[in-house]
Amino acid sequence: MLRPSLVLLCLASQPVLAQSVTAPATDPAAAKPVRKEDAKPAEKIQRVEVRGANTYDARRDDTASRIVVSSEEIQRYGDTSVLDVFKRLPGITVSGASGRGGEIRMRGLGSGYTQILLNGERAPAGFSIDQLSPDVIERIEILPAASAEFSTQSIAGTINIVLKKTVKKAQRELKLGAGKSADTTNPNASLQLSDRAGKLSYSLGANATAYDFHRASPVEESQLAPNGGLVMQRRLDQQDRGRSKNLNLAPRLNWTGENGDTLTSQNIFNYNHNSFHGDGVTSTLLGRPPLYDLRDTNNRANNAFLRSDLNWVHALAGGAKLDVKVGVSGMRNRGTWREFDYAGGPLAREATVWSKTSERGITSTGKYATTWRTGHALSAGWDGGLTRRNDARVEDEGFPLSGRDAFADERYRARIERMALFVQDEWSITPRWSMYAGLRWEGLETTSEGNTFDATRNRSSVWSPLAQTLYKLPDSRDQVRLALTRTYKAPPASSLIPRRFTTPNNSQTDPDYRGNPGLKPELATGIDASYEHYWAEKALLSASVSVRRIEDYTRQGLVLENGRWIQTPVNDGNALTRSLELEAKFPLSSLREDVPDVDLRASVSRNWSRVDAVPGPDNRLDQQTPFSATLGVDWRARGGKLSAGSSFAFRSGGPVRINVEQFGYQSVRRDLDMYALYKFNPQYQLRVALSNLLAQDYIGDSRYVDENGTMRRTSIYPGRTMARVTLESRF
Repeated sequence: MLRPSLVLLCLASQPVLAQSVTAPATDPAAAKPVRKEDAKPAEKIQRVEVRGANTYDARRDDTASRIVVSSEEIQRYGDTSVLDVFKRLPGITVSGASGRGGEIRMRGLGSGYTQILLNGERAPAGFSIDQLSPDVIERIEILPAASAEFSTQSIAGTINIVLKKTVKKAQRELKLGAGKSADTTNPNASLQLSDRAGKLSYSLGANATAYDFHRASPVEESQLAPNGGLVMQRRLDQQDRGRSKNLNLAPRLNWTGENGDTLTSQNIFNYNHNSFHGDGVTSTLLGRPPLYDLRDTNNRANNAFLRSDLNWVHALAGGAKLDVKVGVSGMRNRGTWREFDYAGGPLAREATVWSKTSERGITSTGKYATTWRTGHALSAGWDGGLTRRNDARVEDEGFPLSGRDAFADERYRARIERMALFVQDEWSITPRWSMYAGLRWEGLETTSEGNTFDATRNRSSVWSPLAQTLYKLPDSRDQVRLALTRTYKAPPASSLIPRRFTTPNNSQTDPDYRGNPGLKPELATGIDASYEHYWAEKALLSASVSVRRIEDYTRQGLVLENGRWIQTPVNDGNALTRSLELEAKFPLSSLREDVPDVDLRASVSRNWSRVDAVPGPDNRLDQQTPFSATLGVDWRARGGKLSAGSSFAFRSGGPVRINVEQFGYQSVRRDLDMYALYKFNPQYQLRVALSNLLAQDYIGDSRYVDENGTMRRTSIYPGRTMARVTLESRF
């Protein structure tokens, strides 16, 4: 995203920013601050707005739209998972139950429609964003419309998570915290170190968390005959117990040369260990029992991830700049699963599954930026990468009742190559009107081969022309934006590889899964428009609309093969999605004087979508969230020792038609969080937070309907309130 140069605007209306100079138009030398009540009405005056570097606002000033969430906002509630941060941001939703992971979504769309970047690059497949600690994040950038500099695999939009970089002064901070709910315990510790030594600066972020849980996850299954009569009903009482331990390290070194060049080494290491034990008993209240009515499961898994980037920035003549980055990454995942299934009492099946996954990758990005003619900021560059993935899965099954054994040894290799070239220009047509134009070409090739399927190759490429414009209305503090984009969604490697994952109690609502090597990318043509009104310092009202027309939409198909139900992704026609977003944020002091130091914020998002190939109502794209809203308030006491706040996030749900026979249900989610921060002195402060105060249960429901009746499966995930206390020390 390009940052525009500083602009001097002469306005005939009130001053927009903090600093204004008022003087008679005929006497520039008299320019000095003048109180409004002292100005003479008879004199014609001119308001001159001076924009300094400290007043730069990316959301207001960048031609290509960008919303920046600061580290202060990120750390406000003392969260240990970045997913909890996103659920409070306007226009963003997080799928799933509270405290059980989830997917970050823009415009209610996930599953690859929302692009997640780490320091401007796509996060590798082996890295889970929910394992990233908020303490190592410098800022979060939300890009509603695509730009050529970043990948255009962003139909819904892009979220760029930027790790801490800037070292302005020495910092040593230690945080010790603990979270507790009725069924979970979450101790955590965080250490942040940074300092400078001449031309060398360094920083280190270290975070360690543990998450212990013991919770119920009941499931109900039923079957209705075509006439509506109940013919089968089962209830699964399931208990899950386990522990997750996570370590996150983010060291960084930065060196500044004599000529202003910088060389930066940015690294991130993450290690996660999970142990899990689950047992479930199925009671058949009516009809036929399942194949197995009692299950006992144990698994252990370890995941290690490392990424290291070396970034060189070189200043060239005429103010040009060359920015080159090379990175390497590696991931290793090991897991062991033990399953014991019983049928009416005796052991009927026992299985041991060993899995091993490793992934290595190298990336290279670069950008040349220069001024071109008057008022133009031109840049061009590349973004390429190569990833190799190896996967092995060995399953040993025994069936004591029949004396039968089964053994499977599946191995596959995948190679993913990508390359992108881009050029973009941002220029000021007038002091109030700026334009952005970009063109990006992306090519992707995935090759996979294994011992249980033939070698496959999938190749695709996309041209993405992009345009955005910003116009500041005269004699007002209002501005309008417009963007035209061409984006796409490439199928992930897991959806292309035709290996099969099986389920013991196979059914229409609990099918096996198999990839489809013939998948094509989904292409989207979009338009975004917004109106923004800045009516006081830190005060904003905005309204935005967007439309995306998607070709070769991918849905999950369901087929019956050799007596087993298999789910596989398929391209099936076109889809249309539309969104409307409203946002307001302002300090209470902007309404009247002599009021408490309170900041207010609110947002509302409404999303619609339609899939041409799926008839009937509720055929929402990617089970899109129809409606979401946030409401927040932050208060600071005079003197600054005490601050507090609260946030409410709402996400609607309802029935979803996935295809002709399959239906789902999205659970409504209401999250109410509160926090309080007390500063004892400059060295010590205490943060107390309560999350999920409403303790709402999360319900997942799936149905399969055909001429034989209706199969239904409903899962319930009980909600619990989490209390968190964190002691923060600076030394």
